Order: sequence, then structure tokens, then C-alpha cells
Amino acid sequence: MKVTGFHDYWGIRIFHQVGWPGEIAAVRYWYEPHLERLHEDASTRLADLVQLEQIAGGYSSREKFLTELTLDPPDATSDQAGVPLLDEDYLILSTIHSAKGQEWQNVFVMNAVDGCIPSDLATGEQDDIEEERRLLYVAMTRAKDSLDVMVPQRFYVHGQHSRGDRHVYASRTRFIDRDMLPLFEAVSWPVVKPEEQARQEAVQSVRIDMAVRLRGMWS
Repeated sequence: MKVTGFHDYWGIRIFHQVGWPGEIAAVRYWYEPHLERLHEDASTRLADLVQLEQIAGGYSSREKFLTELTLDPPDATSDQAGVPLLDEDYLILSTIHSAKGQEWQNVFVMNAVDGCIPSDLATGEQDDIEEERRLLYVAMTRAKDSLDVMVPQRFYVHGQHSRGDRHVYASRTRFIDRDMLPLFEAVSWPVVKPEEQARQEAVQSVRIDMAVRLRGMWS
């Protein structure tokens, strides 16, 4: 049953012509024509009212419904999904299989070590190893501008203290052999200084006055 004015609605309540939860529906019917005039997001607010009406049907009385709504109100209401907002530095994490057919400006291939590429579960047969080689090819050819192949130096052992230092050394994937290394720019982290430069800096940073040391020993 529709009502035409707010005064009519209150008259219905007084004469008990609408029971619970029909009272919520009556309010919505009255309020619906005013949404477009009062709010820009009228369709969203109408959907909220419809949902509120459906929720009200789960309560036996108006008092219980209002009490629950007061004690545990929703934090926000939903709307239709809009244009996605992505940070300028957003990251896409993908498996090699799902990356087939796609391209990105910058690609980082993680864990390019034996045991990961190729997987230690795929080294039993030569065909499996070749399939792993093709997977690495797929990963490395997804990059448009820059490609970084990450080769961790060590892997920490599971089942130790959170600050434990038990680890095993990692071996570069067999698919990138020594002859191919000149084709890559090798960068380490932390940056390792050339041996001669490091030696000179170490000598310059440690200065010992032997005369003072000797006098201190015999004084």
C-alpha cells in the first residue's frame, strides 16, 4: 500500500493499519520521490533503503530493530564500482603461467635459482627441464623496457628462531650459464665496492699512533 504524504503515514501508524515491518516499506514509499530532489546519489540511497527494509524483516519488532541498529551501525554503505584508482607505483604479482600473452613496462623475475627455476620437482626428466627453460623465456620476454632477474644469495632455513641465521647458499639457475653473464648488467645489494677501493678506504679509516701505543705500554 502506497501513501501520498508524511501526514498520511503518521495517520496509518496511529490506526495500526500497517504492522511491522510494513512501517519501513511505508516510509520508503513516501521518501522515494524526494530522493532525486535531495541527493545526487539517489539510486544508491534507494538501494540502501531497500536493503534496510529487508534487514528489518528479520526482527520481530521495531524496538529490537532500532536497538540493534543503534548498537551496531554499519560503518559505510556501498555503491557501484567506479573507475579503478591505482597508485603510480602499484605492483602486479603474477605467476609465470598467468603472465603468458601479457607485457609490462618493467618486469622482475624472482628467485632465478636452481630449485625454483627449474623447480626441484621438475628436474627428473629432460622434457620437464626444457619446459622449465621455456617458462623462464616466457618470464623474461614479458618486459617492454627493463628486466631484472633476481638471484638471491641465500635462503633461510624454516623452523628456526625468528632472528636465526641458519641458511643455505643459492645457485644461479642453470639456464643462465657463465657464457651468458656478459649480456647482463650485474648489480649486487648492498653495493660491493671494488677490492682496491675498499682496501684503501679501510687503511685510511684506521690510523694507529704506534709511538703513543708504545709509550703507554712502558709508562
